[in-house]
Amino acid sequence: MTPMVDVTPPPRPPARSRTRTRTRTWAVVAAACTGQFLVVLDVSVVNVALPSMRTDLGLSAPGLQWVVNAYSIAFAGFMLLGGRAADIYGRKRMFLTGLALFTAASLAGGLAQEGWQLLAARAGQGLGAAVLSPATLTILTAAVPEGPARSRAIGTWMAVGAGGGAAGGLIGGVLTDILSWRWVLLINVPVGVLVIAGAAVWLAEGRAGDRRRVDLLGAVLVTAGLATTAYGIVQTEAAGWASAATLVPLLGGLALLGVFVLVEWRTAAPLMPLRVLGVRAVSAANVSMLLLGSATFCMWYFMTVYAQNVLGYTPLEAGFALVPSSVAVFVGAKAAPALMARTGAKALAVVGALVAAAGFGWQSTMGVHGSYLTSVCLPGVLMMAGAGLASTPLATLATSGAAPGDAGLVSGLVNTSRTMGGALGLAVLSTVAAARTAGSGGAAEITAGYALAFRTSAVVLVAGALMMLVWLPGRGERPTGTRAGGRPGSAGKETAPALHSPEA
Repeated sequence: MTPMVDVTPPPRPPARSRTRTRTRTWAVVAAACTGQFLVVLDVSVVNVALPSMRTDLGLSAPGLQWVVNAYSIAFAGFMLLGGRAADIYGRKRMFLTGLALFTAASLAGGLAQEGWQLLAARAGQGLGAAVLSPATLTILTAAVPEGPARSRAIGTWMAVGAGGGAAGGLIGGVLTDILSWRWVLLINVPVGVLVIAGAAVWLAEGRAGDRRRVDLLGAVLVTAGLATTAYGIVQTEAAGWASAATLVPLLGGLALLGVFVLVEWRTAAPLMPLRVLGVRAVSAANVSMLLLGSATFCMWYFMTVYAQNVLGYTPLEAGFALVPSSVAVFVGAKAAPALMARTGAKALAVVGALVAAAGFGWQSTMGVHGSYLTSVCLPGVLMMAGAGLASTPLATLATSGAAPGDAGLVSGLVNTSRTMGGALGLAVLSTVAAARTAGSGGAAEITAGYALAFRTSAVVLVAGALMMLVWLPGRGERPTGTRAGGRPGSAGKETAPALHSPEA
Protein backbone atom coordinates (compact mmCIF):
# COMPACT_ATOMS: atom_id res chain seq x y z
CA MET A 1 0.00 0.00 0.00
CA THR A 2 1.28 3.39 -0.89
CA PRO A 3 1.81 5.45 2.25
CA MET A 4 -0.33 8.55 2.46
CA VAL A 5 1.48 11.85 2.38
CA ASP A 6 0.67 14.25 5.18
CA VAL A 7 -0.38 17.48 3.50
CA THR A 8 -1.74 19.09 6.61
CA PRO A 9 -0.57 22.73 6.63
CA PRO A 10 1.72 23.68 9.50
CA PRO A 11 -0.16 25.16 12.44
CA ARG A 12 -0.32 28.93 12.67
CA PRO A 13 1.38 30.49 15.65
CA PRO A 14 -1.02 31.04 18.54
CA ALA A 15 -2.80 34.37 18.59
CA ARG A 16 -1.01 35.30 21.81
CA SER A 17 2.36 34.65 20.16
CA ARG A 18 1.45 36.82 17.14
CA THR A 19 0.27 39.60 19.45
CA ARG A 20 3.51 39.42 21.42
CA THR A 21 5.54 39.61 18.22
CA ARG A 22 3.59 42.67 17.02
CA THR A 23 4.03 44.30 20.42
CA ARG A 24 7.78 43.75 20.30
CA THR A 25 7.96 45.10 16.76
CA TRP A 26 6.18 48.33 17.62
CA ALA A 27 8.24 48.65 20.79
CA VAL A 28 11.28 48.75 18.49
CA VAL A 29 9.55 51.34 16.31
CA ALA A 30 8.73 53.42 19.40
CA ALA A 31 12.37 53.34 20.56
CA ALA A 32 13.61 54.34 17.10
CA CYS A 33 11.11 57.18 16.82
CA THR A 34 11.91 58.52 20.29
CA GLY A 35 15.60 58.59 19.46
CA GLN A 36 14.91 60.45 16.23
CA PHE A 37 12.61 62.91 18.03
CA LEU A 38 15.39 63.84 20.48
CA VAL A 39 17.93 64.25 17.68
CA VAL A 40 15.78 66.58 15.58
CA LEU A 41 14.37 68.44 18.58
CA ASP A 42 17.84 69.56 19.66
CA VAL A 43 18.50 71.24 16.32
CA SER A 44 16.02 74.00 17.23
CA VAL A 45 15.05 73.68 20.89
CA VAL A 46 17.89 75.93 22.09
CA ASN A 47 16.94 78.90 19.90
CA VAL A 48 14.47 80.43 22.36
CA ALA A 49 16.88 79.82 25.27
CA LEU A 50 19.87 81.60 23.67
CA PRO A 51 19.34 84.99 25.39
CA SER A 52 19.17 83.30 28.80
CA MET A 53 22.31 81.28 28.02
CA ARG A 54 24.14 84.45 27.05
CA THR A 55 23.18 86.22 30.29
CA ASP A 56 24.01 83.26 32.52
CA LEU A 57 27.31 82.18 30.93
CA GLY A 58 28.53 85.50 29.53
CA LEU A 59 28.66 84.26 25.94
CA SER A 60 29.67 86.64 23.15
CA ALA A 61 27.50 87.04 20.05
CA PRO A 62 29.70 84.68 17.97
CA GLY A 63 29.76 82.24 20.88
CA LEU A 64 25.98 82.30 21.00
CA GLN A 65 25.81 81.42 17.32
CA TRP A 66 28.10 78.46 17.97
CA VAL A 67 25.67 77.00 20.50
CA VAL A 68 23.59 76.13 17.43
CA ASN A 69 26.41 75.59 14.94
CA ALA A 70 28.49 73.21 17.08
CA TYR A 71 25.60 70.75 17.11
CA SER A 72 24.73 71.14 13.42
CA ILE A 73 28.30 70.75 12.14
CA ALA A 74 29.07 67.66 14.23
CA PHE A 75 25.70 66.17 13.30
CA ALA A 76 26.13 66.67 9.56
CA GLY A 77 29.83 65.80 9.51
CA PHE A 78 29.71 62.43 11.25
CA MET A 79 26.35 61.11 10.04
CA LEU A 80 27.59 59.14 7.04
CA LEU A 81 30.24 57.48 9.21
CA GLY A 82 27.58 56.75 11.83
CA GLY A 83 25.39 55.08 9.23
CA ARG A 84 28.15 52.80 8.00
CA ALA A 85 29.15 51.97 11.58
CA ALA A 86 25.64 50.55 12.14
CA ASP A 87 26.19 48.17 9.21
CA ILE A 88 29.63 47.05 10.40
CA TYR A 89 29.40 47.02 14.19
CA GLY A 90 25.68 46.40 14.65
CA ARG A 91 22.52 48.46 14.79
CA LYS A 92 21.74 47.93 18.46
CA ARG A 93 25.30 48.69 19.54
CA MET A 94 25.42 51.94 17.57
CA PHE A 95 21.92 52.93 18.71
CA LEU A 96 22.88 52.50 22.36
CA THR A 97 26.29 54.12 21.86
CA GLY A 98 24.85 57.15 20.08
CA LEU A 99 22.01 57.60 22.58
CA ALA A 100 24.35 57.20 25.57
CA LEU A 101 26.74 59.82 24.16
CA PHE A 102 23.84 62.16 23.34
CA THR A 103 22.37 61.76 26.84
CA ALA A 104 25.71 62.29 28.59
CA ALA A 105 26.45 65.38 26.50
CA SER A 106 22.97 66.75 27.30
CA LEU A 107 23.71 66.35 31.01
CA ALA A 108 27.08 68.07 30.61
CA GLY A 109 25.48 70.96 28.70
CA GLY A 110 22.72 71.40 31.26
CA LEU A 111 25.30 71.60 34.06
CA ALA A 112 27.79 73.81 32.15
CA GLN A 113 29.30 76.69 34.14
CA GLU A 114 31.41 78.20 31.35
CA GLY A 115 30.65 79.01 27.74
CA TRP A 116 33.28 76.62 26.37
CA GLN A 117 31.77 73.78 28.38
CA LEU A 118 28.38 74.40 26.78
CA LEU A 119 29.89 74.49 23.27
CA ALA A 120 31.82 71.26 23.87
CA ALA A 121 28.64 69.60 25.15
CA ARG A 122 26.70 70.72 22.08
CA ALA A 123 29.39 69.25 19.81
CA GLY A 124 29.16 66.02 21.81
CA GLN A 125 25.40 66.02 21.34
CA GLY A 126 25.90 66.42 17.59
CA LEU A 127 28.34 63.51 17.48
CA GLY A 128 25.96 61.31 19.44
CA ALA A 129 23.10 62.34 17.15
CA ALA A 130 25.17 61.45 14.06
CA VAL A 131 25.63 57.91 15.39
CA LEU A 132 22.07 57.59 16.70
CA SER A 133 19.99 58.99 13.85
CA PRO A 134 21.00 56.57 11.04
CA ALA A 135 20.68 53.65 13.48
CA THR A 136 17.07 54.61 14.26
CA LEU A 137 15.99 54.27 10.63
CA THR A 138 18.04 51.10 10.11
CA ILE A 139 16.53 49.44 13.17
CA LEU A 140 13.06 50.42 12.02
CA THR A 141 13.47 49.03 8.49
CA ALA A 142 14.95 45.80 9.88
CA ALA A 143 12.13 45.34 12.39
CA VAL A 144 9.27 45.85 9.91
CA PRO A 145 9.08 43.81 6.68
CA GLU A 146 9.05 45.68 3.40
CA GLY A 147 5.56 46.65 2.30
CA PRO A 148 2.66 48.68 3.70
CA ALA A 149 3.66 48.03 7.32
CA ARG A 150 7.13 49.43 6.74
CA SER A 151 5.70 52.44 4.92
CA ARG A 152 3.50 53.14 7.96
CA ALA A 153 6.50 52.77 10.28
CA ILE A 154 8.61 55.12 8.15
CA GLY A 155 5.68 57.54 8.06
CA THR A 156 5.63 57.50 11.85
CA TRP A 157 9.40 58.00 11.97
CA MET A 158 9.23 60.94 9.56
CA ALA A 159 6.27 62.46 11.40
CA VAL A 160 7.94 62.20 14.80
CA GLY A 161 11.19 63.65 13.42
CA ALA A 162 9.40 66.52 11.73
CA GLY A 163 7.37 67.08 14.88
CA GLY A 164 10.58 67.30 16.89
CA GLY A 165 11.92 70.06 14.68
CA ALA A 166 8.60 71.87 14.64
CA ALA A 167 8.07 71.60 18.41
CA GLY A 168 11.55 72.84 19.29
CA GLY A 169 10.56 76.48 19.65
CA LEU A 170 7.47 75.74 21.69
CA ILE A 171 9.15 73.25 24.03
CA GLY A 172 12.18 75.49 24.43
CA GLY A 173 9.98 78.48 25.27
CA VAL A 174 7.92 76.59 27.85
CA LEU A 175 10.95 75.05 29.59
CA THR A 176 12.87 78.34 29.63
CA ASP A 177 9.93 80.34 30.97
CA ILE A 178 8.82 77.85 33.61
CA LEU A 179 12.16 76.36 34.72
CA SER A 180 15.40 77.63 33.15
CA TRP A 181 17.43 77.34 29.97
CA ARG A 182 19.29 74.37 31.48
CA TRP A 183 16.16 72.20 31.21
CA VAL A 184 16.21 72.62 27.45
CA LEU A 185 19.15 70.20 27.61
CA LEU A 186 18.46 68.33 30.86
CA ILE A 187 15.05 67.14 29.65
CA ASN A 188 16.91 64.75 27.34
CA VAL A 189 18.50 62.91 30.26
CA PRO A 190 15.51 61.06 31.81
CA VAL A 191 14.06 60.35 28.36
CA GLY A 192 17.42 59.05 27.11
CA VAL A 193 17.91 56.81 30.14
CA LEU A 194 14.43 55.28 29.74
CA VAL A 195 14.94 54.61 26.02
CA ILE A 196 18.38 53.08 26.65
CA ALA A 197 16.89 50.72 29.24
CA GLY A 198 14.04 49.74 26.93
CA ALA A 199 16.28 49.30 23.88
CA ALA A 200 18.71 47.11 25.83
CA VAL A 201 15.81 44.71 26.53
CA TRP A 202 13.75 44.87 23.33
CA LEU A 203 16.39 45.19 20.64
CA ALA A 204 18.49 42.27 19.43
CA GLU A 205 21.78 42.86 17.70
CA GLY A 206 21.64 42.96 13.92
CA ARG A 207 24.44 43.35 11.42
CA ALA A 208 23.41 43.13 7.80
CA GLY A 209 26.88 43.50 6.30
CA ASP A 210 30.14 41.62 6.78
CA ARG A 211 32.27 42.57 9.72
CA ARG A 212 35.25 44.10 7.99
CA ARG A 213 37.85 46.73 8.66
CA VAL A 214 36.77 50.33 8.62
CA ASP A 215 37.86 52.44 5.67
CA LEU A 216 39.74 54.90 7.88
CA LEU A 217 40.94 57.16 5.06
CA GLY A 218 37.43 57.36 3.61
CA ALA A 219 35.98 58.00 7.07
CA VAL A 220 38.40 60.86 7.73
CA LEU A 221 37.84 62.40 4.29
CA VAL A 222 34.03 62.31 4.27
CA THR A 223 33.73 63.46 7.88
CA ALA A 224 36.18 66.32 7.36
CA GLY A 225 34.55 67.19 4.02
CA LEU A 226 30.99 67.30 5.36
CA ALA A 227 31.96 69.10 8.57
CA THR A 228 34.05 71.68 6.70
CA THR A 229 31.28 72.26 4.15
CA ALA A 230 28.74 72.65 6.96
CA TYR A 231 31.08 75.12 8.68
CA GLY A 232 31.32 77.16 5.48
CA ILE A 233 27.54 77.20 5.14
CA VAL A 234 26.96 78.49 8.67
CA GLN A 235 29.62 81.17 8.15
CA THR A 236 27.51 82.81 5.46
CA GLU A 237 25.16 84.33 8.04
CA ALA A 238 27.92 86.41 9.64
CA ALA A 239 30.46 86.79 6.83
CA GLY A 240 28.47 86.57 3.59
CA TRP A 241 29.06 84.34 0.57
CA ALA A 242 31.96 86.25 -0.97
CA SER A 243 34.24 86.40 2.08
CA ALA A 244 37.30 84.22 2.59
CA ALA A 245 35.83 82.96 5.87
CA THR A 246 33.04 81.37 3.81
CA LEU A 247 34.72 80.44 0.53
CA VAL A 248 37.80 78.74 2.00
CA PRO A 249 35.89 76.15 4.07
CA LEU A 250 33.24 75.68 1.37
CA LEU A 251 35.76 75.02 -1.38
CA GLY A 252 37.99 73.05 0.95
CA GLY A 253 35.08 70.86 2.03
CA LEU A 254 34.02 70.21 -1.55
CA ALA A 255 37.62 69.34 -2.46
CA LEU A 256 37.79 66.84 0.42
CA LEU A 257 34.54 65.26 -0.73
CA GLY A 258 35.97 65.01 -4.25
CA VAL A 259 39.06 63.21 -2.93
CA PHE A 260 36.75 60.97 -0.91
CA VAL A 261 34.94 59.88 -4.10
CA LEU A 262 38.27 59.04 -5.77
CA VAL A 263 39.41 57.03 -2.75
CA GLU A 264 36.12 55.12 -2.59
CA TRP A 265 36.41 54.32 -6.28
CA ARG A 266 39.77 52.60 -5.75
CA THR A 267 39.61 51.01 -2.30
CA ALA A 268 38.66 47.34 -1.90
CA ALA A 269 36.45 47.85 1.17
CA PRO A 270 35.00 51.37 0.82
CA LEU A 271 33.10 53.24 3.51
CA MET A 272 30.51 54.13 0.87
CA PRO A 273 30.44 51.78 -2.14
CA LEU A 274 29.71 54.02 -5.11
CA ARG A 275 27.39 51.33 -6.49
CA VAL A 276 24.89 52.50 -3.85
CA LEU A 277 24.54 55.79 -5.72
CA GLY A 278 24.01 53.80 -8.91
CA VAL A 279 20.68 52.58 -7.53
CA ARG A 280 18.16 54.92 -9.09
CA ALA A 281 15.81 54.95 -6.10
CA VAL A 282 18.64 55.83 -3.71
CA SER A 283 20.24 58.60 -5.75
CA ALA A 284 16.98 60.18 -6.95
CA ALA A 285 15.36 60.08 -3.50
CA ASN A 286 18.41 61.62 -1.80
CA VAL A 287 18.70 64.48 -4.29
CA SER A 288 14.96 65.06 -3.91
CA MET A 289 15.30 65.04 -0.11
CA LEU A 290 18.14 67.58 -0.38
CA LEU A 291 15.95 69.92 -2.44
CA LEU A 292 12.91 69.41 -0.21
CA GLY A 293 14.95 70.16 2.91
CA SER A 294 16.60 73.21 1.37
CA ALA A 295 13.21 74.73 0.49
CA THR A 296 11.17 73.85 3.59
CA PHE A 297 13.54 73.96 6.58
CA CYS A 298 13.74 77.75 6.46
CA MET A 299 10.00 78.03 7.13
CA TRP A 300 10.35 77.68 10.91
CA TYR A 301 13.05 80.34 11.11
CA PHE A 302 11.37 82.94 8.92
CA MET A 303 7.90 82.40 10.35
CA THR A 304 9.14 82.68 13.94
CA VAL A 305 11.07 85.89 13.25
CA TYR A 306 8.19 87.36 11.18
CA ALA A 307 5.71 86.65 13.96
CA GLN A 308 7.92 88.30 16.59
CA ASN A 309 9.64 91.15 14.73
CA VAL A 310 6.78 92.19 12.44
CA LEU A 311 3.51 91.02 14.01
CA GLY A 312 4.68 91.66 17.58
CA TYR A 313 4.23 88.17 19.06
CA THR A 314 6.15 87.11 22.17
CA PRO A 315 8.47 84.07 21.80
CA LEU A 316 5.92 81.84 23.52
CA GLU A 317 3.07 83.22 21.39
CA ALA A 318 5.15 82.59 18.27
CA GLY A 319 5.70 79.01 19.38
CA PHE A 320 1.98 78.46 19.92
CA ALA A 321 1.19 80.19 16.60
CA LEU A 322 3.09 77.47 14.73
CA VAL A 323 1.38 74.56 16.48
CA PRO A 324 -1.07 74.04 13.55
CA SER A 325 1.91 73.79 11.20
CA SER A 326 3.52 71.23 13.51
CA VAL A 327 0.32 69.21 13.54
CA ALA A 328 0.08 69.48 9.73
CA VAL A 329 3.52 67.99 9.10
CA PHE A 330 2.72 65.15 11.51
CA VAL A 331 -0.64 64.45 9.86
CA GLY A 332 0.88 64.65 6.37
CA ALA A 333 3.63 62.17 7.19
CA LYS A 334 1.20 59.80 8.92
CA ALA A 335 -1.32 59.96 6.06
CA ALA A 336 1.35 59.32 3.44
CA PRO A 337 1.58 55.50 3.75
CA ALA A 338 -2.15 54.99 3.12
CA LEU A 339 -2.04 57.40 0.19
CA MET A 340 1.10 55.71 -1.19
CA ALA A 341 -0.81 52.43 -1.40
CA ARG A 342 -3.22 54.12 -3.83
CA THR A 343 -1.01 56.52 -5.76
CA GLY A 344 2.49 55.10 -5.50
CA ALA A 345 5.49 56.73 -3.81
CA LYS A 346 6.58 58.79 -6.80
CA ALA A 347 3.18 60.38 -7.43
CA LEU A 348 2.71 61.23 -3.76
CA ALA A 349 6.17 62.80 -3.50
CA VAL A 350 5.38 65.01 -6.52
CA VAL A 351 1.97 65.99 -5.14
CA GLY A 352 3.46 66.75 -1.71
CA ALA A 353 6.12 69.00 -3.22
CA LEU A 354 3.47 70.89 -5.22
CA VAL A 355 1.22 71.30 -2.16
CA ALA A 356 4.18 72.71 -0.23
CA ALA A 357 4.99 75.01 -3.17
CA ALA A 358 1.42 76.34 -3.08
CA GLY A 359 1.82 77.09 0.63
CA PHE A 360 5.12 78.89 0.12
CA GLY A 361 3.61 80.87 -2.73
CA TRP A 362 0.70 81.89 -0.49
CA GLN A 363 3.08 82.84 2.31
CA SER A 364 5.01 85.10 -0.08
CA THR A 365 1.97 87.44 -0.14
CA MET A 366 2.55 88.23 3.56
CA GLY A 367 2.20 91.82 4.72
CA VAL A 368 3.17 94.03 7.64
CA HIS A 369 -0.35 93.95 9.10
CA GLY A 370 -1.22 90.38 8.16
CA SER A 371 -3.77 88.43 10.16
CA TYR A 372 -2.85 85.25 11.98
CA LEU A 373 -5.22 83.10 9.91
CA THR A 374 -4.04 84.14 6.42
CA SER A 375 -0.44 85.17 7.12
CA VAL A 376 0.68 82.46 9.55
CA CYS A 377 -1.77 79.63 10.14
CA LEU A 378 -3.23 78.51 6.79
CA PRO A 379 -0.10 78.99 4.63
CA GLY A 380 1.95 77.24 7.32
CA VAL A 381 -0.43 74.30 7.38
CA LEU A 382 -0.24 73.96 3.60
CA MET A 383 3.56 74.22 3.54
CA MET A 384 4.12 71.62 6.23
CA ALA A 385 1.37 69.21 5.15
CA GLY A 386 3.02 69.10 1.72
CA ALA A 387 6.45 68.56 3.25
CA GLY A 388 5.10 65.68 5.35
CA LEU A 389 3.40 64.08 2.34
CA ALA A 390 6.60 64.26 0.25
CA SER A 391 9.20 63.23 2.83
CA THR A 392 7.74 59.83 3.73
CA PRO A 393 7.68 58.39 0.17
CA LEU A 394 11.19 59.74 -0.47
CA ALA A 395 12.56 58.01 2.64
CA THR A 396 10.67 54.84 1.71
CA LEU A 397 12.07 54.82 -1.83
CA ALA A 398 15.63 55.41 -0.62
CA THR A 399 15.59 52.66 2.01
CA SER A 400 13.71 50.09 -0.08
CA GLY A 401 16.23 50.60 -2.86
CA ALA A 402 19.14 49.57 -0.61
CA ALA A 403 20.60 46.13 -0.08
CA PRO A 404 20.49 44.88 3.54
CA GLY A 405 24.25 45.32 3.93
CA ASP A 406 23.95 48.98 2.98
CA ALA A 407 20.88 49.81 5.09
CA GLY A 408 22.77 51.85 7.68
CA LEU A 409 24.72 53.71 5.02
CA VAL A 410 21.56 54.61 3.09
CA SER A 411 19.87 55.72 6.32
CA GLY A 412 22.86 57.98 6.95
CA LEU A 413 22.59 59.33 3.40
CA VAL A 414 18.90 60.17 3.84
CA ASN A 415 19.58 62.05 7.05
CA THR A 416 22.67 63.76 5.64
CA SER A 417 20.76 64.91 2.56
CA ARG A 418 17.96 66.37 4.67
CA THR A 419 20.32 68.02 7.19
CA MET A 420 22.72 69.48 4.63
CA GLY A 421 19.81 70.58 2.47
CA GLY A 422 18.24 72.42 5.40
CA ALA A 423 21.50 74.13 6.34
CA LEU A 424 22.25 75.13 2.75
CA GLY A 425 18.70 76.33 2.12
CA LEU A 426 18.61 78.47 5.25
CA ALA A 427 21.95 80.04 4.37
CA VAL A 428 20.97 80.79 0.76
CA LEU A 429 17.48 82.04 1.57
CA SER A 430 18.74 84.21 4.42
CA THR A 431 21.09 85.81 1.90
CA VAL A 432 18.18 86.29 -0.53
CA ALA A 433 16.11 87.96 2.19
CA ALA A 434 19.02 90.12 3.33
CA ALA A 435 19.71 91.28 -0.24
CA ARG A 436 16.10 92.40 -0.62
CA THR A 437 16.09 94.10 2.79
CA ALA A 438 19.34 95.95 1.95
CA GLY A 439 20.24 96.44 5.61
CA SER A 440 17.00 98.15 6.59
CA GLY A 441 15.36 97.23 9.88
CA GLY A 442 11.91 98.52 8.96
CA ALA A 443 8.97 96.15 9.17
CA ALA A 444 8.02 96.67 5.50
CA GLU A 445 11.56 95.89 4.27
CA ILE A 446 11.91 92.85 6.53
CA THR A 447 8.57 91.52 5.32
CA ALA A 448 9.52 92.07 1.68
CA GLY A 449 12.79 90.17 2.22
CA TYR A 450 11.03 87.22 3.83
CA ALA A 451 8.39 87.22 1.09
CA LEU A 452 11.12 86.93 -1.54
CA ALA A 453 12.66 84.01 0.36
CA PHE A 454 9.30 82.22 0.42
CA ARG A 455 8.83 82.86 -3.31
CA THR A 456 12.28 81.42 -3.99
CA SER A 457 11.38 78.30 -1.97
CA ALA A 458 8.21 77.88 -4.02
CA VAL A 459 10.25 77.93 -7.25
CA VAL A 460 12.72 75.37 -5.85
CA LEU A 461 9.84 73.08 -4.87
CA VAL A 462 8.23 73.27 -8.30
CA ALA A 463 11.60 72.49 -9.91
CA GLY A 464 12.04 69.63 -7.45
CA ALA A 465 8.60 68.23 -8.31
CA LEU A 466 9.51 68.23 -12.00
CA MET A 467 12.78 66.47 -11.24
CA MET A 468 10.97 63.82 -9.15
CA LEU A 469 8.52 63.28 -11.99
CA VAL A 470 11.37 62.49 -14.38
CA TRP A 471 13.89 60.72 -12.14
CA LEU A 472 12.13 58.84 -9.34
CA PRO A 473 11.17 55.24 -10.17
CA GLY A 474 7.44 54.88 -10.68
CA ARG A 475 5.00 52.28 -9.41
CA GLY A 476 5.96 48.82 -10.61
CA GLU A 477 9.48 49.85 -11.62
CA ARG A 478 12.42 48.08 -10.03
CA PRO A 479 15.29 50.22 -8.75
CA THR A 480 18.11 50.28 -11.26
CA GLY A 481 21.73 49.82 -10.33
CA THR A 482 23.90 47.11 -8.85
CA ARG A 483 22.70 45.70 -5.59
CA ALA A 484 24.51 43.61 -3.05
CA GLY A 485 25.21 40.25 -4.55
CA GLY A 486 25.93 41.73 -7.98
CA ARG A 487 22.44 41.52 -9.45
CA PRO A 488 21.70 44.68 -11.42
CA GLY A 489 18.27 46.06 -10.77
CA SER A 490 17.41 43.61 -8.01
CA ALA A 491 14.74 44.91 -5.74
CA GLY A 492 15.93 42.89 -2.76
CA LYS A 493 14.39 42.37 0.62
CA GLU A 494 15.36 43.37 4.11
CA THR A 495 16.64 40.96 6.70
CA ALA A 496 14.42 39.39 9.30
CA PRO A 497 13.14 41.53 12.12
CA ALA A 498 15.89 42.39 14.61
CA LEU A 499 13.85 41.56 17.66
CA HIS A 500 14.84 39.98 20.95
CA SER A 501 12.22 37.32 20.61
CA PRO A 502 12.13 33.63 19.64
CA GLU A 503 9.20 34.33 17.37
CA ALA A 504 11.20 36.89 15.33
